[in-house]
Amino acid sequence: MSHRPRILTGDTPSGRLHLGHWVGSLENRVNLQADYECFFLLANMHAFTTRAEQPADIRRDTLEIAKDWLAAGIDPERSTLVLQTEIPAIAELSWFFAMLLPFNRVMRNPTLKTEIELKDLGDHYSFGFPLYAVGQCADILAFRPELVPVGEDQVAHIEMCREVGRRFNWTYAGVSPQAKDEEHVAEGGVFPVPRALVGRVGRLTGTDGKNKMSKSLGNAIFLTDTAKEVKKKMGALYTGRQTMTEPGDVNNALFQYVRAFVKDPAKVAELEDRYSRGDNIGDGHVKVEVAAAIEELLAPMRERRAALEGEGGDRRVLEILRAHTVKANAVAEETLYAAKQAMKLDFGPRSLAFG
Repeated sequence: MSHRPRILTGDTPSGRLHLGHWVGSLENRVNLQADYECFFLLANMHAFTTRAEQPADIRRDTLEIAKDWLAAGIDPERSTLVLQTEIPAIAELSWFFAMLLPFNRVMRNPTLKTEIELKDLGDHYSFGFPLYAVGQCADILAFRPELVPVGEDQVAHIEMCREVGRRFNWTYAGVSPQAKDEEHVAEGGVFPVPRALVGRVGRLTGTDGKNKMSKSLGNAIFLTDTAKEVKKKMGALYTGRQTMTEPGDVNNALFQYVRAFVKDPAKVAELEDRYSRGDNIGDGHVKVEVAAAIEELLAPMRERRAALEGEGGDRRVLEILRAHTVKANAVAEETLYAAKQAMKLDFGPRSLAFG
């Protein structure tokens, strides 16, 4: 096993990935591969919490996200893709962790509450829906990472995971409740207390100019969009500015895109200066600059993805997932057995076969 520090993060397969995913977390994942032992989770089990009647769609979306990752620069030779449903240790740890969290604490999770509102679930969601918040703690802690690269909206989930790690170590591993988070493993804790690592843009505004970028809101620029689609979507972004001579607000949604995607700092500074002074520069000019910068980012991704779209593409992805499942289970089973030893449930190790 690698002696590099470890990270774990992932996505629930609910459709294509977009630029919000890139700047919020995916970019970090790609960049961290050189220095960290990386595990990236395809949370296909969690997808069933709201789409249990759509198994074929979940399978399709699982493979599509894996292709998005590989196209974005996730290297299967340096990182491990984790197919959640094939890691039984995650389900077992979810059960144990559920005993460490009061029900009202789970339901106070702001991310969970927001999802209930956005998806208009009311009180008609399944029992599994709030359980997935506990399961996400198991997703992470099964791999005992130090860092979890996430978007801003997922920080609350990571905080609950940190609580679970602390409580387990206090309850079963003899770690003092006064121990600092970074001291837990040295004091005999099974789990490190992982830290969230938010991307350089924690919350990217969608092309509607006001809401967070989201597939469900129809305001997303996808990593698979063509140059024509990107230009059209950027052109529709609303800023409220009326004329080229009117001073503009460089804190609006358009300039969040400028700072996120235009690489040249001098160009960013020039656009901000001229726009804020109303120096004969229209929204359209800035949008063209941003669309070109986004296209520079996406073009090589589309090229890499095209290689996975042709004949044999799905087969290649499945081969990677099957090989990586063996690696992932080796780590997760080691974690589970360490947890069972701490809980006095170590009646013998087991081995798993995956064909």
